[in-house]
Amino acid sequence: MARRERPQLITDAARSPEQELRAREVRYVLMMLLRAACVVVGAILVATRPPLLWLWLTLCVAGGVFLPMIAVMLANDAPPRPEKRLRNRFHRKQQSHPDPDHALSEREHKVIDAD
Repeated sequence: MARRERPQLITDAARSPEQELRAREVRYVLMMLLRAACVVVGAILVATRPPLLWLWLTLCVAGGVFLPMIAVMLANDAPPRPEKRLRNRFHRKQQSHPDPDHALSEREHKVIDAD
């Protein structure tokens, strides 16, 4: 006896909304901690005046300016809808009734009227 439907793979199962929210919160906090580290390291660099100060300050300023924008965009990002995911574009659409006799009996018939 053949199975009529393919089993649901655990890798295809979506994460719960609580898990998604928690992952986005953790990612946001880590990125903001990295931004705070950039600001602190920038202040220390200005005080100590190491070689290549301009390069290190440029990196710290870029981290302090761009990390908050990126963190907010990633925190507000929602997972793609199932029909928009790339891997679903390559799968065949499953037929609701794999039995050909059953599919023929439920198909709409075209009536051509001579009148």
